Amino acid sequence: MSRPLLITDCDEVLLHMVVPFRQWVDEEHGVNFDLSGGDFSTALTDQKTGDVLKPEKIWALLGGFFDTEMHRQTPIDGAVEGLAAINEVADIVILTNLMDHRRDHRAEQLAKFGIDYPVYTNQGPKGGALKTILDEHQPGSALFIDDLPQHHDSVGEVAPHVWRLHMVGEPEVAPHIDCAETKGHAHVRIDLWSEAQHWIIDRLTSGADAPAIAKAA
Repeated sequence: MSRPLLITDCDEVLLHMVVPFRQWVDEEHGVNFDLSGGDFSTALTDQKTGDVLKPEKIWALLGGFFDTEMHRQTPIDGAVEGLAAINEVADIVILTNLMDHRRDHRAEQLAKFGIDYPVYTNQGPKGGALKTILDEHQPGSALFIDDLPQHHDSVGEVAPHVWRLHMVGEPEVAPHIDCAETKGHAHVRIDLWSEAQHWIIDRLTSGADAPAIAKAA
């Protein structure tokens, strides 16, 4: 049994993503990105025609951003300091939904900000990847952070004993993301690192498994 383990997402938890992505598609691709409607699938429109971008175009833009524009991303307020404090009592890994060939680039990107922890890449639901990480590390206790409710649901199905914290660190995005705590997928939602780090440290050092959560009807 080893030290406690924090498994954290990257985009909108550790680094801003939507805002620099929006700036890039506006400057370079003539695309408006408006999340005010709360639906990512209809948020991107062609500036000339007003047409909503098709999913394949959106995926191509996202791929292009992660290929050439990751330098635009900056840390979420308090993330670097929060992780440093947590690392005093727990090991940390990053579980990020990127294609595997981008793992080294992401690790280098994070290390430049002082976020120098192992990076695991994944595609799709994160429960299976988290289970693999747990089997590898055998932590005394574990806690998972992500900005998307569906990943908390996935982790809860595979590893219900893992604490789950829902965090959306980008203020422009947070109001548009359903609360995973309310849905019964996460134990708490905290969007500020200044508040979250204390909750995280308390749970990881308690040595206790997370309690079961009743899903909302």
